[in-house]
Amino acid sequence: MLNMEDFGRRLAELRRQSGLKQREIAEHIGVSVQAVSKWERGLSCPDILVLDELSAVLGVTISELFH
Repeated sequence: MLNMEDFGRRLAELRRQSGLKQREIAEHIGVSVQAVSKWERGLSCPDILVLDELSAVLGVTISELFH
């Protein structure tokens, strides 16, 4: 089972490593900054339809995004 808090921490870490701001991630994948913030805080998870784009923006595979 996916732990949303762990996923959020991983997402925030990958975003920082890539040098991107939440706003830039949001613009690249067509979601709100608030959505990215909620993902990083473990309050929600991205829709499966944006995972491919999200991983591409961060320069990782979908598998790496979750592990």
